[in-house]
Amino acid sequence: MFKKKKIDFLAIGDLVIDDFIKLKDAHIHCNIDTTNCELCVRFGDKVPFESSQIIPAVGNSPNASVTAARLGLNSALYANIGNDNYGKDCLKSLERDGVITKFIGIHNGLPTNYHYVLWYGAERTILVKHTEFPLLFPKDMPNVNWIYLSSLADNSLPFHKQISEFLKNNPRTKLAFQPGTFQIEFGYDKLQEIYKRTEIFFCNKEEAQRILGSDEKDIKKLLEAVRNLGPKIAVITDGPDGAYAYDGTDAWFIQMYPDIAPPVDRTGAGDAFSSTFTVAIALGKSIPEALTWGPINSMSVVQYVGAQKGLLNQKKLLNYLASAPENYMAKKI
Repeated sequence: MFKKKKIDFLAIGDLVIDDFIKLKDAHIHCNIDTTNCELCVRFGDKVPFESSQIIPAVGNSPNASVTAARLGLNSALYANIGNDNYGKDCLKSLERDGVITKFIGIHNGLPTNYHYVLWYGAERTILVKHTEFPLLFPKDMPNVNWIYLSSLADNSLPFHKQISEFLKNNPRTKLAFQPGTFQIEFGYDKLQEIYKRTEIFFCNKEEAQRILGSDEKDIKKLLEAVRNLGPKIAVITDGPDGAYAYDGTDAWFIQMYPDIAPPVDRTGAGDAFSSTFTVAIALGKSIPEALTWGPINSMSVVQYVGAQKGLLNQKKLLNYLASAPENYMAKKI
């Protein structure tokens, strides 16, 4: 039973079922510099697959809510599901992780989001379809320390205004924003109230270029430009090449935490980094300290299929931090 009390961490975003289809008869086609890769299968033929594995209750924000719960915060999720078996499986999964599900809307006649993940090697291509659920910010929301906002469907623009209104009425609530595909497509002008209210903003290098409409490659310039949109802290990840953060005064870089074994599946690595960084800041850690936390959970997540199985509790994360290589630290740039 949920009792109305302060929530440390409220994640807002779409919830989905991921169906991992492990391909064994495919190949990868890349440009000569190994960029812009494409997954290729035989056209007009029957293509065998090795296995299929269904992972419930995932998505950028659900993943973040589980991260926060496992790291010790009072964590809740706002999302929407259908009144179907897939939706019920999602609720059970979140509740097992201690995530508050009171703010998850259940809708008759609408299907729970179901995505197909074409899994080949350690990489994946995801076939997505978002159900257009009605979106309404809960009127009975208690005090919230942090909102973590991420991927929502393309009908969600009016809902962002409701979030902005809540933030205006609750000036002590801090916002972390990790925009999804449609939020990037909305553009800065339509979401400028969100950008200006953001405490921590997360994106990867390519997303930063799209958001800014720029082909700038210098990370420091991208950090400055993203922060000029309004966020107090800009964080940009660069895949295996590490991550960067900038607070308007200082900029830091962190390398990725060394893999303990070859990655199994990279799904959720970015979510793990961003949500863990946010939790560390919520727990009072500095930006350099938060940068050392994020890659540890990313490293752990890629050791398993799906975005949540590898998420660590705080004790295990701190154990990895204590045994990190001597040079594993955030460095000013």
